[in-house]
Amino acid sequence: MNKVVVGLSGGVDSSVAAAVLHHQGYKVEGLTLWLMKGKGQCCSEGMVDAAKICEQLEIPYHIVDSRDLFQENIVDYLVSGYEQGITPLPCSQCNRAVKFAPMLQYAQKELGIDKIATGHYARIRYDKASDRYQLLRAVDRHKDQSYFLYDLTQELLAGTIFPLGNTTKNETRRIAAEFNLSTANKPESQDLCLVESHGSMRDFLDKYINRQEGDVVDLEGNILGKHQGIHHYTIGQRKGLGIAAAQPLYVVKLDAVMNRVIVGDRTSGSCSECTVKRINWVSIAQPKTPIRASVQVRYRSKPVGVNVIPLEDSRIRLVFDEPQFGITPGQAAVWYDDDVLLAGGIIEKE
Repeated sequence: MNKVVVGLSGGVDSSVAAAVLHHQGYKVEGLTLWLMKGKGQCCSEGMVDAAKICEQLEIPYHIVDSRDLFQENIVDYLVSGYEQGITPLPCSQCNRAVKFAPMLQYAQKELGIDKIATGHYARIRYDKASDRYQLLRAVDRHKDQSYFLYDLTQELLAGTIFPLGNTTKNETRRIAAEFNLSTANKPESQDLCLVESHGSMRDFLDKYINRQEGDVVDLEGNILGKHQGIHHYTIGQRKGLGIAAAQPLYVVKLDAVMNRVIVGDRTSGSCSECTVKRINWVSIAQPKTPIRASVQVRYRSKPVGVNVIPLEDSRIRLVFDEPQFGITPGQAAVWYDDDVLLAGGIIEKE
């Protein structure tokens, strides 16, 4: 009998993933990583719901205390980034370093099981020609989460199953109702786990970073107002600037050295290219010459055509077919060939 360990957050997606695999004949065991205390999925509340699902499916349930790992790899990583005036993307970092790798290691070493599964909306396939596992968008484009999974290694892709990759969210809800799962009507998680737990990203960051008043300036250096800490702002932000102007102004740069928030119009906040570091080549080997692709510079941004140009130091220069607004250092740029995720990395500061 095939065996699999399913990562359970306490939400409907992971619950359905476990139920579907169980129904297909897998010997399923549930696993929740305890990442932090408080509200939200993956926390105290989520573990209770995950335990109920395992009880309902009559499968073993395991909890692994990963709070120290989460603190080091996510909380400290976020705080350090915001202090430097960048806006880190925690989810991709969390998926590789905190969730998938530790889950697979625990499954193999502690339970003797070689496969893990999650409720992510993405697909995996093996390509014989290249001898690589490829990561693909989910069938449901509105729920596709491949963007956050770009940093998964070949080893992790080989050991992972995404049961919901060919399923729409509506179908997932329907399946949950058919199995009469206790999470069938649980509301969708709307924010990062840290935001759910602390109320807002600002509240979370204020616990770790002292507020330091500074200037809000335009591109010429004229002082337009004051801010209470650059960690309260992100590139492309329009609301909450606290200044009046004849035209809409956006955050175009964060100057950590001078403790300044720099604002400008939408045009000044657009870029025709950027450089990307810490590249993970997923579905293809690293090319030596430029390639064409479509890129997303944020999870919800529209894919745009791009020239992907390898640099000598393993970084990449992305040259967009049309200027992109709000290119944010610390966020991920992920490029695709149609549904196939080719690679991704972290956007650098200028």
